[in-house]
Amino acid sequence: MVKVSKVYPPDVAALQDVSFAIAKGEIVFLTGMSGAGKTSLLKLICCLERPTQGLIEVAGQDLSRLNARAIQKLRQKIGVAYQDFKLLPQRTVFQNIAVPMEITYQPARIIRQRVDELIEMLNLTDKRNKCIDELSRGEQQRVALARAAANTPPLLLADEPTGNLDNSTSRLVMNLFNHLNQMGTTIMIATHDETIFRDTDHRVLDLSHGHLAPAVAREP
Repeated sequence: MVKVSKVYPPDVAALQDVSFAIAKGEIVFLTGMSGAGKTSLLKLICCLERPTQGLIEVAGQDLSRLNARAIQKLRQKIGVAYQDFKLLPQRTVFQNIAVPMEITYQPARIIRQRVDELIEMLNLTDKRNKCIDELSRGEQQRVALARAAANTPPLLLADEPTGNLDNSTSRLVMNLFNHLNQMGTTIMIATHDETIFRDTDHRVLDLSHGHLAPAVAREP
């Protein structure tokens, strides 16, 4: 459940009385123009920032009541694909994707199997042993998505996941999201790419100037 406002100094209101709930196992699209507050909202949900007012509950936990250790533990259950990727440039594709699994002490055999599965799903097989700084932005974006998905987290947040991708590669990404969702992952996708949600049956939340727009009824 989210019910928050976020103001950045001196008086920039990024989010104003934004309130909604997401059920376990949902895929939800968060839309809006650049500057609408999408990234700020994702940062609040994954504890990278604190709300100015209000509360956020994830899996029944009020984030404002968690200490640093509890927040760190919670973050291990949230996969985040950042808009600026946050990859390790001198490490390979394989090594970057493996990081979340290494942090949670997964066996080496399981790590290899899962990372290679994700590499294949996102058509990165020929880049497996390339360093990140040798890749295009679109390739780096797919690595960031694979890393976010590595542990099959209960919650995945993706910020503009198709922003640097062509239509066929965007379909690979959406196939990955659907696969994760079938395995039980709840997913929130922040995007202004209408092509990935235009024909969806999933819920679409529209942010405009920090406000959540009223839901619009879909055509039957």
